[in-house]
Amino acid sequence: MGLAAVDETLYASLTNELPSFLGSALLRSTNLPSLPAVALQVLEVARSPKASLSDYARVIERDPGLTARLIAAANSVHYLRSAQPTQTSLEATQRLGLDATLATVLSFTLFPWPTAEDAALQTWRRAIVAAVVASKLARQLCPAKVGSAFTLALLQDIGILAILTTYPDEAKTLYAERHMPHARLTTAERHRFGSDHTRVGAWLAAKWGLPSPIVHAIYQSHDGFLTDDMATLCLRLSGPIADAWFNPEPSNALAILLKQLAATETLPMNAVEALFHRLPEQIDLLTDILDLKVSVPMDSQTLLADAQQLLYQHSLTLTARLDAQQQQLNTLQLHNTALEVRSRIDPLTQLANRAWLEQQLKEQFSLCNEQGRTMSVVFIDLDHFKALNDQYGHQTGDLILKRFGKTLASLTRSGDLAGRYGGEEFLIILPDETAQTAKQLAERIALYLNEQPMLKIDQKPLYVTASMGIACLNDGNFSNERELIDAADQSMYFIKRSGRRGISVHGQD
Repeated sequence: MGLAAVDETLYASLTNELPSFLGSALLRSTNLPSLPAVALQVLEVARSPKASLSDYARVIERDPGLTARLIAAANSVHYLRSAQPTQTSLEATQRLGLDATLATVLSFTLFPWPTAEDAALQTWRRAIVAAVVASKLARQLCPAKVGSAFTLALLQDIGILAILTTYPDEAKTLYAERHMPHARLTTAERHRFGSDHTRVGAWLAAKWGLPSPIVHAIYQSHDGFLTDDMATLCLRLSGPIADAWFNPEPSNALAILLKQLAATETLPMNAVEALFHRLPEQIDLLTDILDLKVSVPMDSQTLLADAQQLLYQHSLTLTARLDAQQQQLNTLQLHNTALEVRSRIDPLTQLANRAWLEQQLKEQFSLCNEQGRTMSVVFIDLDHFKALNDQYGHQTGDLILKRFGKTLASLTRSGDLAGRYGGEEFLIILPDETAQTAKQLAERIALYLNEQPMLKIDQKPLYVTASMGIACLNDGNFSNERELIDAADQSMYFIKRSGRRGISVHGQD
């Protein structure tokens, strides 16, 4: 069976996705798995939801060896107890049913020889269990796609067979750990081969000439449970459930899987419960027909109940852990908030520090320019502060600065920002204030200083005066916030040169 034009394109695309060394090695492999024409025709029949068992029988009987294998399976001990031996392909297909027929065909074509306890056998056992799971799920979620669900689950890991035949020694080491989670397995494959078995499997399926929907399904078979397509969900769930089935601790593995499903909300719990009804019997029947012994750790209903109980316990433990973590997070956030506040505050005056003043002024400057609003700044310098320090000492100077900080905090609005710019210099940022309203604030500060002493020394009041400069965004062509501060600073120095104790407005004095 040759490749169609569209398949040629798909095959070329998948070949380009493989590292060159891997693609070359796969093509050179003389033992690469292959499907004869009859198997490809059977898979084509399986794609049709209207296919009958007689359709399968007509295709299978074209291959005498496959027909003999199918009749032998139908005449196995499971069926001969109460029935006459089958003699034709149709009788065998009718007795086996769709799932067993498909499994027998693919088993005969992909595993025509007895296999030992190796990775290939483990892969085929997993595929059989996954196929039974996919078929049972499909009967509930998408009955028209039961046949294709079974087939795709059987084929989802064929890439492992290709890797095993191409790199037998390295693959044997890689796949030696029987119960390695598939996510870790694909990571190990990518690390060693530059690709994983889903990509290699899709490439092999395209090389065989399988229809593109099968190729794409294999390519995406391990992509997670978030999908609205129920047939895709059946396929992607089948492998992880088979992994849980073979896990040494199946209840725990299944509980983890149920937790993942609960998070996605893609599969109703009644579908999970129905899946585990008589699941061991169906797996046993199929694996016995194919001479693949699969040990069942416990009754499937007990397995599901134990997994659900473990999930409940995990949820309780997780809730307690999350509560503790949330408390720690809240404490940390409070601590970080306190640190952030402290990083903005001048420790002596409890006003904003210079860094915070400059950051806020930069943001306000940009915002006012963008929105066509105004703003003003008031630059304040306490007069003769060095002389006060020299006369009364630095402790007294610090008390004056502290008291003046409280004064500014009491006279400014909540939307304003007052801060210590450095030494005895202070800055007030006044969003939406003109030079005139900013001057009114400066006058209130001057009046307060004139009427209220900063300290009493030996019962004598100590008054402080200030030189203040004002600059408004509307009163100059300021290109940045630095120029606005400089204008207010220059206005303040005009007052200091004029004898101190006064207010000057940029552009007006």
